[in-house]
Amino acid sequence: MTVAIQKGAAGGEVSSTDLKDIALDVVHQAMRGGATAAEAVAVDGSEFSTTVRLGNVETLKESGSKGIGVRVFIRQRAASTYSSDLSPEGLRTMVGAALHLAKVTSEDPLAGLPAPEEQGKLDGDLELYNDDVYSLSTADRIDYARRAEKAAMSADPRITNSDGGSFDASIYYKVLANSNGFVGDSRRSYCSLSAVPIAQMEGTAMQRDYWYSVAMTLKKLESPEEVGQVAAQRTLRRLGARKVKTAKVPIVFENTVSGSLVGHIFEAVNGDSVYRGASYLAGKLGEKIAGDNINIVDDGTLPGLFGTSPFDSEGIASRKTVVVENGVLRNYLLNTYTAKKLGMHTTGNASRGLAGTPGIGPGNFFLKPGTKSLEEIIAGIKEGLLVTEFLGFGVNLVTGDFSRGATGLWIENGELAYPVEEITVAGNLKDMFSNISEIGSDLEFRSAIASPTLRIEGMTVAGE
Repeated sequence: MTVAIQKGAAGGEVSSTDLKDIALDVVHQAMRGGATAAEAVAVDGSEFSTTVRLGNVETLKESGSKGIGVRVFIRQRAASTYSSDLSPEGLRTMVGAALHLAKVTSEDPLAGLPAPEEQGKLDGDLELYNDDVYSLSTADRIDYARRAEKAAMSADPRITNSDGGSFDASIYYKVLANSNGFVGDSRRSYCSLSAVPIAQMEGTAMQRDYWYSVAMTLKKLESPEEVGQVAAQRTLRRLGARKVKTAKVPIVFENTVSGSLVGHIFEAVNGDSVYRGASYLAGKLGEKIAGDNINIVDDGTLPGLFGTSPFDSEGIASRKTVVVENGVLRNYLLNTYTAKKLGMHTTGNASRGLAGTPGIGPGNFFLKPGTKSLEEIIAGIKEGLLVTEFLGFGVNLVTGDFSRGATGLWIENGELAYPVEEITVAGNLKDMFSNISEIGSDLEFRSAIASPTLRIEGMTVAGE
C-alpha cells in the first residue's frame, strides 16, 4: 500500500550531504518506530523545457522538485509513503503513516529487502553527469529550439508549417539508503533537441516527421542545424505517400523503430510478467526462442549511456546480463521479489520511484549489431518495405502476436521507391526473431533500449 503525504515543499536548497542525512534519518526513524526493515529514496531535480513554433516561444517551463519516499517492513507486512515536505515534521508524519499502513496490510512471505551480502555499487566515473546541460542561459536554450525549427523550415519551400522545435534539459540527484547498511547516491544529466516540420505539395496530403538528438552532455548533442535538416529530409520523403496491396515481403525496421521490437523482448523477460504467466517466454529458459544470429544483452555498467547506474533501486550493483545468446534464452531480468518468486537470484534490475514496490527496469538493453549498413541491407531486397514509424499499439505479450500500424518507404530492386502509409505489419514475436536475416551495424543508444536496423522475413504488410 502506498500513500502520498504532501504538506508543502520545504524551502531552501538541499545539498547532497543533507539529502543523504535526511534519507538515513528516515530509515532510523522507521526502525525506532517498530519496523523490522526500512529503506528510503530521496531525490532532488531540476528541469527545463521550451517549444518554439513558427519562431515564437509557445511553451516555457522551468521547475525544481525535491521529494522522499520510505518503504517499511514489519516482518512480512510492507507499506510505503512519500512526501515533498522535507521538514522534520513532514518526515515524522510520512514515517508514521508508513508504519501505520504496514500494520494493517496483508502479509507477503516474500516481502523484504535484499540480503546485505547482495548489496553493492559500481565505483568510478560512469559519465552520467555533466554541468554543461545547465550552462546555457534561458535565451540560449530558446535559441537552440528556434535554430532547429528554422533549419527545418528553410530546407525546402514545400515545408510550409511546423509543430515546433524543442529543447529540454534536466539534472537529477538520487540517494538510496536502507536498514541493511546500504547508502548510495547517483547524479545524472540529460538534454535533448528536436524539430517537427510539416510539408505539403499540390495535390497531396500534408505530411510530418521529426528528428531529435539526446545526450547527457551538450558536447554530444547534434547541432540545431543538423537536427532541423534531418527532420526536413525525413518529412519531405513522405510526400505523396500511397497505400500498397496486402503482401508478404521482407520488412526492414530502421534503428529508430527496431528498438521498439527489442523492447517487446524486454517486456517478455521482465520477471513480473514471467512469474505471473503473462509472457510468451515464461518457462522458456534454455530454449531456442530466436535465430542463431540473435544476441541480446542487458548491461547497466556501460559509461555514458541512458540505462547505466552504479546500483539499482534496491542497492544491488549494476551488472551485465546475457539475455539471449545465439537465439537461446539464458536469463530473465529480475529484482529481489521476482527472483524469490521464481527461485532465482536478482539481476540488479529493480526500478522504482519514490514509493511503491520496485518494478523491473532495463540497464542498457540491446540487440548486438551486425556488419551491414542500412543501405546495404536495402540493396539486397527486390521488393519489400522499410518501416520508419510505428503507429499505435498491438502486441499480445502472452501469445507474442504482433500487429501495429506503420508508415515507411517501399523498396523496389534494392532502392527506396516511394512512401507508403495506412498499412499494418503483422506477425508473431517468436517467428519474427527467428526470421531476422540481416542485422545492421547502426546500433545507437537514444534510450535505455536500443537495436540496430533489422531485416525480417515472412511478415505480412496489410494494405489495400
